[in-house]
Amino acid sequence: MPSHVIYAGSTVIYTLSPSVHPIALSPSLKSLPNHSIFSPSLSLTMNKLPKNPANYTPLSPINFLERASVVYSDRTSVIYNSTRFTWRQTYLRCHRLAAALRSRFHISKNDVISVLAPNIPSMYELHFAVPMAGAVLNTINTRLDSGSISTILHHSQAKVLFFDYQFASLVHDSLSHLMERNSASPLFLVLIDELESPKSSHLGLLEYEELISSADLGSSELPPLADECDPIALNYTSGTTSAPKGVVYSHRGAYLSTLSLLLQWGVGNEAVYLWSLPMFHCNGWTFTWGMAARGGTNVCIRSSSKSDIYKAIADHGVTHMCCAPVIFNLLVDATKSKVEVLTGGAPPPAALLERVEKLGFHVTHAYGMTEATGPALVCEWREEWNRLSSAEQARLKARQGVSVLSLSEVDVKNVGTMASVPRDGKAVGEIVIRGSSVMKGYFNNEEANSEAFKGGWFLTGDVGVVHPDGYVEIKDRSKDVIISGGENISSVEVEAVLYRHERVLEAAVVVMPHPHWGETPCAFITLKEERAKPTEEEIIVYCRRNMAGFMVPKKVVFLEEMPKTAMGKIQKNKLREMAREFGIDVKSERKPKREEEMKKKSSKNSAPNNDYVVNARSRL
Repeated sequence: MPSHVIYAGSTVIYTLSPSVHPIALSPSLKSLPNHSIFSPSLSLTMNKLPKNPANYTPLSPINFLERASVVYSDRTSVIYNSTRFTWRQTYLRCHRLAAALRSRFHISKNDVISVLAPNIPSMYELHFAVPMAGAVLNTINTRLDSGSISTILHHSQAKVLFFDYQFASLVHDSLSHLMERNSASPLFLVLIDELESPKSSHLGLLEYEELISSADLGSSELPPLADECDPIALNYTSGTTSAPKGVVYSHRGAYLSTLSLLLQWGVGNEAVYLWSLPMFHCNGWTFTWGMAARGGTNVCIRSSSKSDIYKAIADHGVTHMCCAPVIFNLLVDATKSKVEVLTGGAPPPAALLERVEKLGFHVTHAYGMTEATGPALVCEWREEWNRLSSAEQARLKARQGVSVLSLSEVDVKNVGTMASVPRDGKAVGEIVIRGSSVMKGYFNNEEANSEAFKGGWFLTGDVGVVHPDGYVEIKDRSKDVIISGGENISSVEVEAVLYRHERVLEAAVVVMPHPHWGETPCAFITLKEERAKPTEEEIIVYCRRNMAGFMVPKKVVFLEEMPKTAMGKIQKNKLREMAREFGIDVKSERKPKREEEMKKKSSKNSAPNNDYVVNARSRL
């Protein structure tokens, strides 16, 4: 068998054994030294080319800020009320803060630094200053209670806690809980006061601006990043389905995720980004680092209220914003503005989507999770879809889409066999992902890590389908699939019907125990303010008209407000707890009105119509 082969494309044009000289070759090939064509040591020589400081530097979002301070030095980096910073100023502030962390608190590699603050300049700066100091940033959900915050501080072993003045009471209670745990780790506190008009008496604590101004840049050299896989952030899951877990991001993963989203969302270098999405949510879907990469402007607001959003868009010419679907209810009364909107979670109803897009808000739907460094799928728009009806466009936009560039692969699999499901938009399986933007793992939780990773994939826990065009669509969380009499019911499909009701503002469907069928749907609803409120029976009758009988919720609960995470995601774990307390009396359970009417109308044959027969059989 020849040991050397020459190919032209995939065609073998010449084979040569070690004992035969090259003949019948073109002059250009003949003129080359034999070893340059045939020697198997060629690839080995390439592999021996060294990695050196000239051709390799660790990937890190810190690089974005360093570059922005040079390339966009005089461009506005941050706007907050009347405060303005340039990218040069932001870099210097972050550098001073990083130096102060090391000299004042003796921060060392991989120490955790926590922050409890709204979307204000200090929260933004800490996204760079903390990793510049070699530490790991832990942003805490401001909507958590004191018990949950103390749990995070204890589990993360945080060394420093930065907190905004408006959360002083919450921090006090959290520290009380922490002391009850006999936590051995010392915790330094830094108060963040209002930039322009201090609100607090400092409570005897070191204040953020004092820490920056007192920094001695010569007293402590900032450590270079040696390994791009070192941790940069520790984010805790929202706990919508289970107890919160600490998710660790790497510098490399954060860097690649940032570039991926900037490219796929088409963010230019003069973007004006409104912080309507909490920075503590997956580090603001990496746009904290992304705005530095593009030299954009960060418009910081303390709250995502209707008035604050409208004012920011009008005053600063906002071009981009991210938000939860719940924010769309605030945008319907906005003045016309051309704004790119990236949203996640449940897709907004078609009617609502059409209303906001008529105002100039161009919506892109994404899907992600804390473990994926934010968005993992983006519904990339295709030009040919512009010719479709608005209803069809809304249907396509509701799909979660295709993988972000920082993921190498996304699939929908039968996790029992790990076989891919058919790409027909019907066969369901669990969505699995892998790539550079997947977390390093859960901090101090080997059991959770072993459950989350399988066969080289991260299991998302979401049930979905793959359409023939390769776009993925979520059908449900695996924990939210309701199995009633052997039939699988997608809570998402039931919710989609409820959202089409003219009086429904929000809908969430969860499992409820049933004495006969095992499980049955329970619907929680919030209503629009105008007009008369429908009754539970009216909602159930509406559902019977629009879905299969076995899918109809057996109970409808009206709420003034849904329990939600800071991202605006409905906390179904709390709704499931409520639903477990509800019971169904089989004897008193009302039969569908359709069936009762059919029985009255039938004279000789009392059997229900075929639709009901099929539904009844499907429960077996």
